[in-house]
Amino acid sequence: MITKPVRVFAATCIVAAGFGYFAALCFFIMSDRIASQKDFISYWAAGQQLMHGANPYDFDAVRSLELATGREDNHPLLMRNPPIAFFLALPLGLLSAKNGLVLWLFTLLACLSISIRLIWLLNGRPDSRFHLFGYVFAPALACLMAGQFGIFLLLGVLLFLYFHQTRPFIAGTALLFCAMKPHLFLPFAIVLFLWIVARKSYQILAGFFSALLASCALSYCFDIHAWSQYLQMMSTGKALDEPVPVLSVVLRFLIDRHAVWIQFLPEIAACCWALWYFWKRRNHWSWMEHGLLLLLVSEMCAPYGWFTDETMALPAILYGVYCAVESRRSLLPLGLIAGIALIELFVGVQIISPYYLWTTPAWLAWFLYATGSNRKSAKLLRGGLAEIADSH
Repeated sequence: MITKPVRVFAATCIVAAGFGYFAALCFFIMSDRIASQKDFISYWAAGQQLMHGANPYDFDAVRSLELATGREDNHPLLMRNPPIAFFLALPLGLLSAKNGLVLWLFTLLACLSISIRLIWLLNGRPDSRFHLFGYVFAPALACLMAGQFGIFLLLGVLLFLYFHQTRPFIAGTALLFCAMKPHLFLPFAIVLFLWIVARKSYQILAGFFSALLASCALSYCFDIHAWSQYLQMMSTGKALDEPVPVLSVVLRFLIDRHAVWIQFLPEIAACCWALWYFWKRRNHWSWMEHGLLLLLVSEMCAPYGWFTDETMALPAILYGVYCAVESRRSLLPLGLIAGIALIELFVGVQIISPYYLWTTPAWLAWFLYATGSNRKSAKLLRGGLAEIADSH
């Protein structure tokens, strides 16, 4: 009989071999030109600008950097995250585009692995291996293929869920990742603030503002005009005029494409619903049950977003899987949804395509189907929380 230490050692060797193979593949196949064709290049260009004391949001300077690496599109990709994200871009300023992409992909893959492990822990360490679905989750794969940001959002959400009861200060610092794309989390953030006030869990706020101040101080050290440059870029970049595949943009374009305010109506409605939803459940609120539904609604009603941002839906989707297994509900709906999304991704449907409009409502529909009227989910949730409490 194989002992547990031997299994752990074998698993470690397998993981190390996998990372080694991935490293070799990246080193021999990657090039500056390949890196320039990925969304990652915007973070690399920002890092290069910061390391040279220049404006990371400068359209012309970024275009020159990207064209020099072999980018074929004359329209540059600018980093649209606020200056609090500089700590992610800065290390890339020390590397070539090729080596920066290798580092970036390794970081994303490591964050995805940590996130999948946290999902397994939060759901009570089940004997099944459903959590490994995260490695073939279409939005997560899209992040890795494009070098996009969504996996950091996933990690921020899961660190908050894992630590919010036992290490609230750490949970608050993890929310800095979510603050880098705040428009995706507004209903979630409003309820979180009300919950903090109601539970007097102010250490979460202390952790968040500590991380926020540290990131702002870092950005000030490298670019004292970072925030004004960011605001100028956002005002002239016309990001809200892009036909991105989200329902709020479709609503605006169907009614009046020049009326930008229409794009924010779904999020306003989601905020109103979130207030009602929290108030009705304020005495027995659970972030692993009610919070995940809130997260899906926040994502679906966001005024701006990409398919890669949907990576943050993975905890809700897998929670639904475990609930469905407990209540003996079919996993076929999720198989169809995830399978179609994977097919779209691998046949080359671009993440800007309207063919991804259906995915956010589909993830929400799966969650409601899998968890609706499911009392066993409470047992599953208690088991996961007990495991976390015991580990600390």
